[in-house]
Amino acid sequence: MMKTTLHLQDADGFYELLLDAHQGLSKEQSELLNARLILLLANQVGDAKVLQECVEAARQAAP
Repeated sequence: MMKTTLHLQDADGFYELLLDAHQGLSKEQSELLNARLILLLANQVGDAKVLQECVEAARQAAP
């Protein structure tokens, strides 16, 4: 089951880390970084059902 409550210990710190990782990258490089990060994090989650729920939740939140 997808976690819906805050589970990240340092959300602000992670956000800063993510922004810093994109510094100086082109749009294409930034998109590739995001794709690689998504796959690495998905591997850490490992549960196909949870990943499906996360994709659906992110899709619903898209403008």
